[in-house]
Amino acid sequence: MDRINQSSVTEFLLLGLSKRPEQQPLLFGIFMGMYLVTVVGNLLIILAIGFDSHLHTPMYFFLANLSFADACFSSTTVPKMLVNIQTHKLYQLPSAT
Repeated sequence: MDRINQSSVTEFLLLGLSKRPEQQPLLFGIFMGMYLVTVVGNLLIILAIGFDSHLHTPMYFFLANLSFADACFSSTTVPKMLVNIQTHKLYQLPSAT
């Protein structure tokens, strides 16, 4: 009895935090600001470690890797959520194929 997963979901959709249209610009601004602070802060950490020769130790190497991973992880979900907030797309059911 061999069962295989036959679902074929090719996209994900983050549900909005609020269904009220007047709150959407505020939420967009808050999340865009937090996203920019996160990405710019992580890039500044990476640049500071790369340019200062005193910081070329294993601890700072791993800190730079952690900053890079954080920038990548936040760049996968937050832009998708910002697009969904801007387009007022609250939910979408996957089509059965």
